[in-house]
Amino acid sequence: MGKLDGKVAIITGAGSGMGRASALLFAREGAKVVCADVSGHEESAAAEIGENAVAVRCDVARTDDVKRMIDTAVRRFGKLDVVFNNAGFSGPHQPLDETDDDFMDSLYAVNLKGVFLGIKYAIPALRANGGGSIVNTASAMGIVGRKGLAAYGAAKGGVVALTMAAALDYAEDNIRVNAICPGMVFTGLAGANPDNRAAAPEVALPFPMKRFGTPDEIASAALFLAGDDSSFVTGVALPVDGGYLAE
Repeated sequence: MGKLDGKVAIITGAGSGMGRASALLFAREGAKVVCADVSGHEESAAAEIGENAVAVRCDVARTDDVKRMIDTAVRRFGKLDVVFNNAGFSGPHQPLDETDDDFMDSLYAVNLKGVFLGIKYAIPALRANGGGSIVNTASAMGIVGRKGLAAYGAAKGGVVALTMAAALDYAEDNIRVNAICPGMVFTGLAGANPDNRAAAPEVALPFPMKRFGTPDEIASAALFLAGDDSSFVTGVALPVDGGYLAE
């Protein structure tokens, strides 16, 4: 018996990295999965899963795209149980005064507004289903500062605050809202291929576990927060960071 048997899940950023690993894991655990992405790789992710998945091209910063993504889940699979608002991107490390205004706008549009829209437009479908779980990808940088990452950290800090407030807004609807705060994970942002098949480089990194995390390790955390094993957990920002935040 899978941990998500009978559930329907949407995963954004499902074409590569943590989103793709989560889509594959959720499907192995019994979920029907909507693989949403703007990259085009969502098609191959859904194809790898098979008949229990559907690909949707979705720019999470666009309201119409997000609505269509949620409508697709309900129309294709009959309901919605889980939303993993994972899509996001980083950018160059640079001082705040060197950060381009347009870059800041696009960073916030995807990393923060995209999560806001994913929560907002999922609520009616989750309510209609009697509740569910929303998981958001924040970052360790949303909890502590890091030189050169002011814009990214501010957006991800907003995801943490959004998660906690939404958890309070919807607790009585049996809708749990939690966030994952990854540390350094070997994804496309770090040079990995979209299919996650390349091994992480063996380099010593400057935090306690001294290695990259893997997309599969983030997917396992997402599975815990998505499923019934975390039925009394809401409003949490869970570090999955190799001990980075403990120092």
